[in-house]
Amino acid sequence: MLTIVVLFRGMCGLSKGVIRYLMAMAAAVLLVVIVDLVLMNIPIVYSEAFNFLWNIRICKVHATLLYAANDCSVWFTVMFTFDRFVAIRCQNLKAKYSTERMAVVFLGTVTALSCFKNVFWYFLLSGTYRRSSLPWPCVARDAVQLSVAWTVVEFSSHILTSVIPFVVILLLNALTIRHVLVASRGRKRLRSRDSGNCSKDPEMENRKKSIILLLVVSANFIVLWITYVVHTVWTRFICFVATIPPFSFWDLGYMLQLLSCCTNTGLYSLTQRKFR
Repeated sequence: MLTIVVLFRGMCGLSKGVIRYLMAMAAAVLLVVIVDLVLMNIPIVYSEAFNFLWNIRICKVHATLLYAANDCSVWFTVMFTFDRFVAIRCQNLKAKYSTERMAVVFLGTVTALSCFKNVFWYFLLSGTYRRSSLPWPCVARDAVQLSVAWTVVEFSSHILTSVIPFVVILLLNALTIRHVLVASRGRKRLRSRDSGNCSKDPEMENRKKSIILLLVVSANFIVLWITYVVHTVWTRFICFVATIPPFSFWDLGYMLQLLSCCTNTGLYSLTQRKFR
C-alpha cells in the first residue's frame, strides 16, 4: 500500500507509463496476498468457526477472484517487460507504445481477459472449501472432475499462468540485454574518439537504470517461479514416462510462487533512488 501511494505521487523520476505498470503490479500482488494468503487460509485454519461457509458456498467466488488476481499479477509483469523491451530496443515505436495512455489500455485489456478466462472456475467448482493448503481452495464438482471441460480449463490455466509468461520474460530479457550490450560498446567507441570528453553519458545512465529495474522485476519472477513451472511441466508432460516428483517439491514451488508477490514490490521499488 505504501508503494502504491509513493508511486501515485509521481515523484520517483520514472515516466508516467512505467509508474502505471508498477502501480498495477503492486495492486495485483497486494490483491493476491489478501485473497490467497489471508482469506483462503481463514476458513482452513479456523474451520470450526467458519462452518457457515459450507452453506453460503462462497468458495466459487473466492476461487474466481483468486485465479483472476494471480493472472493479472503474472501478465502485468509480462506487459512491463514488453514495454521496457520496446522502449530500449525499438526506438521507432517508443513514442507510440511506451506512453501512459497505452499502458492504461494494455493493463485494462489484460485485466478484462484475466477475469473472462477465470470465470469458468465459478461453474466448475463447488462451493465447498477443500480445507487444505493446496492452491485449489474449492472441491471440484463430481460431474466435471473427469470431463473434457475440466481438463481444458486446468491445462490452459497452467500454460497461460506459468509456462508461457516464463518463456516470454526470458526471451524478452535476453533480447533487451543483448541490444543494450551491443549499443553500449558502440557508444563507448564513438565517445572514446573525443579524447577531451570525460563527462558521463546521460543516455547510458538512463539505459542502466532501465536495465536494473527490468532485471530486478524479471529475475525475481523467474527465480521464484522456476520451481512451480518445472513441476507443472514435469507432471503434465513428462510424468507419463517418468516418476512423479514428490509432493514436497510442489509445496516448495507453490510457496516460492506466493513469495514472489511479497518480494516483488519491495525489490523493484527500493532499487530506485528517488523512491527511497
